[in-house]
Amino acid sequence: MKLLLLSRYGSLGASSRVRYLQYLDRFRAEGVEVDVVPLFSNRYLEALYDGRRAWGEMVRGYVRRLRTLLGVGRYDLVVIEKELFPFLPAIAERVLERLGVRYVADYDDALFHRYDRHRSPLIRWLLGRKVDVVMRHAAVVVAGNRYLAARAREAGASRIEIVPTVVDIERYTPKGIETTSSHRVPVVGWIGSPSTSRYLRELLPVFADIRRQMDVRFVAVGARPGDFEGSSVEVWPWTESSEVSAIQQFDVGVMPLPDSPWERGKCGYKLIQYMACGVPVVASPVGVNVELVSPECSGYLASDDKEWLESLLSLLRSPETRGSLGQSARAFVSESYSLQTQAPRLVEILRSAADSGYSK
Repeated sequence: MKLLLLSRYGSLGASSRVRYLQYLDRFRAEGVEVDVVPLFSNRYLEALYDGRRAWGEMVRGYVRRLRTLLGVGRYDLVVIEKELFPFLPAIAERVLERLGVRYVADYDDALFHRYDRHRSPLIRWLLGRKVDVVMRHAAVVVAGNRYLAARAREAGASRIEIVPTVVDIERYTPKGIETTSSHRVPVVGWIGSPSTSRYLRELLPVFADIRRQMDVRFVAVGARPGDFEGSSVEVWPWTESSEVSAIQQFDVGVMPLPDSPWERGKCGYKLIQYMACGVPVVASPVGVNVELVSPECSGYLASDDKEWLESLLSLLRSPETRGSLGQSARAFVSESYSLQTQAPRLVEILRSAADSGYSK
């Protein structure tokens, strides 16, 4: 099978990296030939994370994608991450469907709310149902959680498969003995991007309260250096090669989120990362988080400052509880949210989508 992957980003884009790029070796081992053409380059993302817009890179990305689409007839199946052209109507997706080009549309966030809840009435009018059109014409919609699958069902998608965001359980391993010593100052950690570090700022009053009661460190991996200036939060740089070792330094991992439509579409990736490394978690009860977190398995859900304070203190004061929850959390991820578990299933979904059409 010849597969064209039209990813949103290159290797620096977390969504593209974890939804498909980490599967490439598995695909090729199964005899699937894959060509990857990202829309936005790493240079575009580097500028974005630095607070700038690389308009030239954006234009080049759109032109590159248009040229790529002229050769889609060489492939058995096209995988589209989210959409072909952001902030343009779904004309290209309609053309693909009419030409008999089968495509899979993949979603790991509530992209549709970028349009149907946009502050501009014009954008809402022009593009409010754009993603529904993409979903409706797809051979398969692959959704990262039930919230996204429900939207695909509402849009009239002919086939919907829920494939969670996963980690390579062989790469994400538990921390070593030296980081679990009872003499260490415990670390409460968060990992993410500069665009999402605002969620963590909501916990600063809780962190200050904890610091008054015990010795503890708070770490944000991937935030901008100035995002937590004047607070007790240490900012560590993110790199793909160091993200696992950074998480292995955590004693508790956190994922605060507001309960709003966009956040309900998130796939809980950072929780899965923490848990795979044997780190217990505390998270807001939003979206898929309620499926990932429980006191019997992985940690606690916290709805307000009081619950955040109690949950974090409970874990920080009990290394035994952290160890027990960490072990069960890793087992849970290994069974249901690992690359090893989901890769064969995703390959089968893609094969069946291609086989329903014509073969090259």
